[in-house]
Amino acid sequence: MTENEPRRLSGGNPQIAKGYGDAPVQAYIAAMPGWKSAIGARIDAIIEETVPGVEKAVKWNTPFYGNEKDVWFTGFHCFAKYIKVSFFRGASLDPVPPGKSKQAEVRYYDIYEDKFDAAQFADWIRQASQLPGEKM
Repeated sequence: MTENEPRRLSGGNPQIAKGYGDAPVQAYIAAMPGWKSAIGARIDAIIEETVPGVEKAVKWNTPFYGNEKDVWFTGFHCFAKYIKVSFFRGASLDPVPPGKSKQAEVRYYDIYEDKFDAAQFADWIRQASQLPGEKM
């Protein structure tokens, strides 16, 4: 790790200062370890293409995406072997993302190296962006 490189937390998750807009999200993506950085860039590009004018922020070392400031429909986080995408109203998506949560509405999509279904992800993003967001 170089002097200017962000510290990585458990599982390699980059520690990025809280901030709004594209810059902190791009800093997070650039700091994602290994193959995860390229997938993070694809996730970000798909969201931007699917939801023009999407709001972005990094909070709690996690990039968030929403239709208005502090009201989010998705976010993602690095773990040692995968990227966990959270859909805050995931139980309302069709098909429902496979990862269950202790929270009734939240569902997860875990992305492993070489196992990213970009078409399904884009469809989930389209649907999620049309549902009420989660205020955080």
